Amino acid sequence: MGISKLYKKYTETNLVLRIVLGIILGVLLALFAPNLAPVKILGELFIGALKGIAPILVLTLIVSSLANGQIKRDGRFKSIVFLYLTSTFLASVFAVVLSFVFPLTLTLSGGSEVSMTSPENLSEILHNLLSNIVSNPITALASGNYLGILFWAVIFGIGMKKVASNSAKDFLKDSANCVSWVVCKVINLAPFGIMGLVFGAVSSSGAEIFGEYGKLVLLLASCMLFVYFVSNPAIVFLVTRKNPYPLILTCLKESGITAFFTRSSAANIPVNMALCEKLGLDKDIYSISIPLGATINMSGAAVTITVMTLAAVHTLGIGVSFVTAVILGILASFAACGASGVAGGSLLLIPLACSLFGVSPDIAIQVVGVGFIIGVIQDSFETALNSSSDVIFTAAAEYGSKKQG
Repeated sequence: MGISKLYKKYTETNLVLRIVLGIILGVLLALFAPNLAPVKILGELFIGALKGIAPILVLTLIVSSLANGQIKRDGRFKSIVFLYLTSTFLASVFAVVLSFVFPLTLTLSGGSEVSMTSPENLSEILHNLLSNIVSNPITALASGNYLGILFWAVIFGIGMKKVASNSAKDFLKDSANCVSWVVCKVINLAPFGIMGLVFGAVSSSGAEIFGEYGKLVLLLASCMLFVYFVSNPAIVFLVTRKNPYPLILTCLKESGITAFFTRSSAANIPVNMALCEKLGLDKDIYSISIPLGATINMSGAAVTITVMTLAAVHTLGIGVSFVTAVILGILASFAACGASGVAGGSLLLIPLACSLFGVSPDIAIQVVGVGFIIGVIQDSFETALNSSSDVIFTAAAEYGSKKQG
């Protein structure tokens, strides 16, 4: 079989299956050939590729999104957008609370490395925040200063929205699509990188490393299940003043389960459209709110970004004040809205949140690597929560408006 045919066969095989096989192979090689150094290099190359592309991804996605944004300001959609953003923020807040109740640490190389002194008070927090935000944009890209990247991306995006020609905006969109394409190619090689990461982790720490990963998965899943069965129903009840669980369970059955296995909010849009029609919702509303929700309704991504960031923070022994935790919730919510449509999007935005605590890009990218190892399960829960919530809040907003009327 030629190389081209072999590569085609590889790419046509389900990514989840390839990742599972990579994990299994990495464990076996670590147990029976722990001195096989070239395998570990695959993990280092994968982390290096992620580290290189992540800053450019954040920059191009935000600039393109702001420059080309055409979100309608019709009053009918204001309540839906508000519910999307409220749910995302509350998800990050609960993830902060649960991460403090059950603090987890990760096994990372160079785990004591912090790029700046941990802030002690509000004034120092604000000083560090502002200093990183207004740094030179080129330096921010080169050093992985995600706060600076975020700030300048917003400024450039707003500026391009106001002054750029349509051709320039199209160029920005094409640039963002190109970077996303590169990310997809990197993710396509994730099975080899994950094999190397698992090999390195197991060969140095033993098979007990999977107990650590299991606790992390359990924490992530618990946060997302709480959001779905407690936080979201509470929001729906406040809007409709009716028992929310018939709607919650219907959306779980007809949208959440499908999204869990497809692991794609975009692929689940037709399923959500059909469910909205079945629920008797206004097509003029859900035909826009469902695709919009696939972009900005990202409670699961906010949970992932928050939990993984605080796991890195606890690993490094960095103290977290209440003010910093609130800022993290806001930052995670904002970052989550930019995670849609990108393979591994929520994981690649973890360094942005980590930069709030002075965690170095090298350490943050290692946390991203851990995320890819558990991503087979994490991404399924995340997508199920994100996608099914699109229908939940679209229906809640319409039911609430009818009640008021």
